Amino acid sequence: MKKQGPIPDVLVPYLEGKVLLLDKPLRWTSFKMIRRVRGLTFVQKVGHAGTLDPLATGLLIICTGKCTKQINDYMGMDKEYTGTLVLGATTATYDLESEPENLKSTTHITSEDVKNATAQFLGEIMQIPPQHSAIKKDGVRLYETARQGIEVKIDPRKVIIHEFEITKIDLPNIDFRVVCSTGTYIRSLVNDFGAALGVGAYMSALRRTKIGDFDIANAIQWEDLRDEVDVLLKG
Repeated sequence: MKKQGPIPDVLVPYLEGKVLLLDKPLRWTSFKMIRRVRGLTFVQKVGHAGTLDPLATGLLIICTGKCTKQINDYMGMDKEYTGTLVLGATTATYDLESEPENLKSTTHITSEDVKNATAQFLGEIMQIPPQHSAIKKDGVRLYETARQGIEVKIDPRKVIIHEFEITKIDLPNIDFRVVCSTGTYIRSLVNDFGAALGVGAYMSALRRTKIGDFDIANAIQWEDLRDEVDVLLKG
C-alpha cells in the first residue's frame, strides 16, 4: 500500500476512522468498493468486513483509518441474506457466473417438499465451499485453479444455519431468507439444497441484508457517499 499523503482537512475524519455501511451494486467486486472509497476520500487504509460476490448485492461494511482494527469483530458476526434459487439445474459456479446444465424436471416437486427440505440444513452442518471461490489453497485462490479446469480437494467446514425460511415458491424459482454464521457460502447451501431434492439448484440472486445488528436499511448507495464527500470538498 502506498504511503498516505496529505488529505483535505474536511476529509480528516475518514483518515481518523469511519465505519461506512454501503449497498454494494450488482457486478461490482468488494475490492472495487474499497478502491472507490480510497480514491474518493484520499485515505489508503481502507478494508471491508466480508466479501460479497460480484453477482450479490447488499450490505458491505467498509472501515477507514483506525476503524480498520474493528474489521475482524464485524467479520465474525452472523449474517442475513435473501435470495432466489432455481430448481432443476446446476452450474459450475453454483450461480449465474456459468451456464445452467444437468437440466431436470421439477413437476413432481411440491411446496411441502421444498419447505420440508430446509430442516436438514438447520443448525451445525458441514459445508464444502465452491470451487469458484476466493479461498486460498496452497497460496492460490480456488477460482484461479477452477478457471483452468483444475478441481482442488476442499475439506468440509463447520457452519451454522440459524434460520432457513422459504418466502415464495413459483417453481422453478424459490425465494428464501437465511441467517447464518460467518464463513457460510449461500451458493453451496443452494447447491446442496437442490441435491437434497434430487433435481439440482443454482442461485440466481443474492442480497445481504444484515451483519450482526447492522441493517441494509441503514446503508447508503455509492452515489450518496460520493455526493456527500463532494459537498464537503466544495465547502
